[in-house]
Amino acid sequence: MMAHLRAWALGILATFATVQSGVAADHVSVGVVGNSSDAGFYIAMDKGYFRDEGLDVEFVPFDGAQKMVAPLGTGDLDVGGGAASASLYNAAARQIGIRIVADRSGMGTGYQFQTLMIRKALVDSGRFKSYADLKGLKFALLAPGGSPGSTLNEAAIKGGIRYEEIERIYLPFPAQVGAFKNSAVDASLMIEPFASTIVNAGDGVRFASTEDFYPGDQIGMVFFAEKFIQTKKALGLKFMRAYVRALRDYNDAVKDGRFSDSPKGKDITRIMAKNLGLKDEEVQATYVPAINPDARPNQDSLRKDLAFFKAQGDVTDQKVTVEQLMDLSFVESAVRELSQYKPSHD
Repeated sequence: MMAHLRAWALGILATFATVQSGVAADHVSVGVVGNSSDAGFYIAMDKGYFRDEGLDVEFVPFDGAQKMVAPLGTGDLDVGGGAASASLYNAAARQIGIRIVADRSGMGTGYQFQTLMIRKALVDSGRFKSYADLKGLKFALLAPGGSPGSTLNEAAIKGGIRYEEIERIYLPFPAQVGAFKNSAVDASLMIEPFASTIVNAGDGVRFASTEDFYPGDQIGMVFFAEKFIQTKKALGLKFMRAYVRALRDYNDAVKDGRFSDSPKGKDITRIMAKNLGLKDEEVQATYVPAINPDARPNQDSLRKDLAFFKAQGDVTDQKVTVEQLMDLSFVESAVRELSQYKPSHD
């Protein structure tokens, strides 16, 4: 209760200060990819948490996190959201300034947001029965050098086969939906809401949550441009405070890996439906990602992915580390001010 009162008071003070000073809100550009992993951004915007901090946040759409690397590196984009990739670490090796500052989406016990999706015809015919049957399949991944490759590698290990024995093609998630329908791909690592679309159409089967072979997979993170950190640190602290407040609302709305039917669950469902262009009932029927309410990412998962990138030759500098990109000072500051998260479900 005290944490919520403190958050409320901080918001009131920030709004009052902005009004009294007559100063226009500070602009912050945020890259989004338009899926459920952007929940923290959407909630903070809809509930006015960014506005409470005196921030004018602009969402800039991208069709993949890898395309945010260049504008983040130059400082043309302040904040980004997406998965780890070889290009991110290669940029760090070239001293291009990008920092991982918070959790954005991941997996946890009881979550099915990210699943190993198999074409239904292969399951019905008996062609696919176990992880070993991934051998020789045409597997869709989002992009070369992305963290889903590391996740697929863990599935291959569980099946006793080599990563190289799986044929890989690269398609954005919306295109993967059509590829399942047209039998152009056999499998993928699918996230929501695309997974539910494929299952509901009868084109694919959720064989397993990625928790079954890669527990705690860190799917997406929040990035700050180093230029943003160096020149607008105060704005970064305000942004993170609003973002963490949003993550507490998000976690209060989730039960058993979905948005609950409670008033809080329905409120967040409405926000997500509006931003994803879906109906409320469609959002409530899908699984959601696990997001740490204190915004701390799973660094062990990131280290595993980086080791995979290096082994594949996608990251050429063997000295680059996860710690080199990590800056959790904004998260730690926000958590100190808002206090540790305590669940508050209806």
